[in-house]
Amino acid sequence: MKIRGSLIMKFLHTADWHIGKELGGYSLLAEQQTAYQQIRDLAVNEEVDGVIIAGDLYDRGIAPISAVNSLEGMLKDLNITFKMPIYAVSGNHDGATRLGAGREWREKNQLYLNTTLADAFKPVETQDTQIFLLPFIEPSMARVYYGITEDEASQYQTINQVMPRIVSEMVAQFKPEMNHVLVTHYYVVGSKNQDYEFTSETNSQVGGLRGLDDQLFQDFDYVALGHLHLRQASPSDVVQYSGSPIKFNTKEAQSEKGVYIVEIKNHQVRTSWHPLLPKKDLILLTGTFEQLIDADFYQQYERGHKNYFSIKIQGHVTATNARAMLAEIYGDVVEVKYDLPKLVQNRQDIPEIKADDGNDDVMIANFYQFVTGKQLNNNQKKLIDDTLSQLHQQEEEN
Repeated sequence: MKIRGSLIMKFLHTADWHIGKELGGYSLLAEQQTAYQQIRDLAVNEEVDGVIIAGDLYDRGIAPISAVNSLEGMLKDLNITFKMPIYAVSGNHDGATRLGAGREWREKNQLYLNTTLADAFKPVETQDTQIFLLPFIEPSMARVYYGITEDEASQYQTINQVMPRIVSEMVAQFKPEMNHVLVTHYYVVGSKNQDYEFTSETNSQVGGLRGLDDQLFQDFDYVALGHLHLRQASPSDVVQYSGSPIKFNTKEAQSEKGVYIVEIKNHQVRTSWHPLLPKKDLILLTGTFEQLIDADFYQQYERGHKNYFSIKIQGHVTATNARAMLAEIYGDVVEVKYDLPKLVQNRQDIPEIKADDGNDDVMIANFYQFVTGKQLNNNQKKLIDDTLSQLHQQEEEN
């Protein structure tokens, strides 16, 4: 496949849109639409040759209709209305088969969305660049594709065993006079991020597998990664994560979100980071309950559904409806946590919380009194008794 391009290949690198994701029960579609509009406007203003989306377009394999309509609207707007080529792959959150539907007519409009291993070896070619689109696959898919026998199966059990063969076959398709770009969706490590503490979708072990070494991709001029949600996780300056365009959990709350503009000419790469402004930010608050409900404290924040709040309460809480009170003050409270280590530090006498002769209800009552400083009322005791009875009955049936 060959399409027109410029002598300098310039594209926008984004990933991990996770359309349809919720935060604490709140839909993020409005925030995702705002981020998309900024991405589109940046791509148009920068006059890029295309937009790369490195996997996880959806948040679930079977996305709700609202998410499907939202993503399809974005892709149509970017690709049809603004005539922008798109180079995308499916990620581990996507339903690859469903996402790959309509491939033939989409590619006629330069919307390349690869969901199979077979097509990873057929690069999209511009005038000066080969773009390889490698979706997220399980090792079992590679075993099927390569027709691996039972005797060979032990050599293709992990993605670390499978990937060298995949990469070598892509490299075999290289045209030396052209630039080479890889778009993929995996956990990749290198010297730049080996000590980095991953705080997004994954940690230092993804799916029980160690990360792929970035040196495996050293023949590519640029590797556009998706999967980890923070750009700080990038293995090197040319093997990079763009991160997600919005904040999806409290571990990402203090990280700046954005996209990369990447330029390649004669195998030389230059990148620039472009922040995205959130429609509603995610704010972390910590304090005693009395501090959190004090007007002098909360009036310093934009509330009234203008931001999301994750709140950690330190110390005892005397109010029985603490979350409702906080939501009344702050608006969209996505979670309320209790700082038990802080609570323990503030206690002079720490009781031993244990069951009396194996009675779970006593242990729960002791723990409740330790945390709240109060005893369970009759309604709470009945709810606990009913719940424990149901659990014990299920255990007996199993």
